[in-house]
Amino acid sequence: MMPRMTAPTFEPKLASVAAVIADATRARMLCYLLAGEYASAGELARAASVSPATASGHLGKLMEAGLLMCEPRGRHRYYRLADDEVAHALEALSLMAERRTHQAEWANPTRQRLRFARCCYGHLAGQLGVELLSQLLAREWLSPMGDRFVLSALGKAGLEALGMKVDGFSKAGHTRSQRLAYRCLDWSERRDHMAGTLPKALLTHCLQKGWLRRVDGERALTVTPTGHLHLSNLLPSLNDL
Repeated sequence: MMPRMTAPTFEPKLASVAAVIADATRARMLCYLLAGEYASAGELARAASVSPATASGHLGKLMEAGLLMCEPRGRHRYYRLADDEVAHALEALSLMAERRTHQAEWANPTRQRLRFARCCYGHLAGQLGVELLSQLLAREWLSPMGDRFVLSALGKAGLEALGMKVDGFSKAGHTRSQRLAYRCLDWSERRDHMAGTLPKALLTHCLQKGWLRRVDGERALTVTPTGHLHLSNLLPSLNDL
């Protein structure tokens, strides 16, 4: 009797990607890059508390898994997350990992600055990020359109009053891979903040104006006195500080 043939077992790619992320050193590097900026191998080595030689091996594995991209600049190489999908996946894993300890984790005083405002792959997250989306919807600056938002005439005028150049943002012709604005579940608040090309441009504008300032070596953001002056009307919670 001929032996019964069995179909080859299908191994989800999730398993191989999860194995790469599961290493604590690589996880620290990925979380460091969630701010959305490029970082050198030396910076990532320090963030992960390993030697440069050890960091190099880990970076190679992250590149091979398609989680990072590298840009050579002269003699140096700079790394960032491959795309928004990687950032969203890492945020989702963080949410899942803390689902039973969420309240205790974020009640820790050492996390308060990160919880208040932080950079999430180029856009504003934390309590201010959640409030920003809420205010833009309440004021009808954004209008829902399927799984995304479009900028209304009110929103265009409001952002221009903040000094932003919004040419092109009022058009609905963004592709799914480059959406103007869409919901992104916030790691600390477990409510939606806003991701997309518009919120990235808005955060860049706030940083360039000096309204928000990055905390060195962290994802956290602080609001400057000038930022209070210009943003308190849009973000009423700043009046309580």
